[in-house]
Amino acid sequence: MGDPRKPRKKWQRPGHPWIKERLIQEMELVGTYGLRNKRELWKAQTLLRDIRRKAKALLSLPPEVRAVRERELVRRLYHMGLLESEDATIDDILGLTVESILERRLQTIVYRRGLAKTINQARQLIVHGHIAINGRRVRSPGYLVSRDEEELIGYAPGSPFASRGIIEQTEEVGG
Repeated sequence: MGDPRKPRKKWQRPGHPWIKERLIQEMELVGTYGLRNKRELWKAQTLLRDIRRKAKALLSLPPEVRAVRERELVRRLYHMGLLESEDATIDDILGLTVESILERRLQTIVYRRGLAKTINQARQLIVHGHIAINGRRVRSPGYLVSRDEEELIGYAPGSPFASRGIIEQTEEVGG
């Protein structure tokens, strides 16, 4: 059954280690999204691979069962923020890319919302506990932010950045 103190691996490494095109693409993604190492990229690729596998498995089901399970999968992916609408199809699911998953990471969203000046500063703010979701500190830059939580991201209460952000906003309004 496995030791409960040793969690299951959440990623699979690429099948062949030295394909030049893949290595170049991986390094571009690591730089663009401020990943610490390629293992974080491989986690996103594994998640995408599992989602695509589930979508392909739906294609072989009878139409009645397929419709129900397709709605469940689409609803779950919409809630995760990977799909744009709840009316998506299996083609939309199969059209997802690893970039769509990397865009849902807390580190990327903090940078895109302007809470950090660079993608690497966003990572540092998260790890040091300056970022909170709905008032609760989240210290994992790889946390996948759901659609509901996206608007609740801000500086943690008690963080020096929170008071500085308020001061900067009031100066802009008053000045």
